[in-house]
Amino acid sequence: MPLWWYLPAIGVGALLGAEIHMGYPGIRSWIGYLVLVPLCALFLWRLGRSRVRVHGGTLTVGDASVALAHVGRTDVVSEKFAKQDALGPELDPTATVLHRAWIGTVVRLEITDPASDAPYWVVSTRRPDDLVAALAGAGPAPGAPADRG
Repeated sequence: MPLWWYLPAIGVGALLGAEIHMGYPGIRSWIGYLVLVPLCALFLWRLGRSRVRVHGGTLTVGDASVALAHVGRTDVVSEKFAKQDALGPELDPTATVLHRAWIGTVVRLEITDPASDAPYWVVSTRRPDDLVAALAGAGPAPGAPADRG
């Protein structure tokens, strides 16, 4: 999550706190600030905590997971217009998507599990080459952290 996004989130919390502040006198007027400013920052922090992780023969993306044996072909989509197509007109409505707008690349993963409803997953990741290498069994690139999304 970009750090500058926290400034508007804190501003929204302060604005909502100010609305409560205007309605109550004394100590109770500050309760809105004490609750809503941290709540807005916590919401933004939680929004950015989705992880993409390959560990123990399983790919975990957010709350969803699949065995690596059921991951087929992988495609890295890095160009802006190709990403728009992958997430727009080309997107299957039954696909599993973890898209984070502040990350520039996505990886499309074919799911070969017959029990899965999703034909493929579309996953935002900052290090698509490391993800593809980990899925292929090569592990992360030298010097790169293994478990960050």
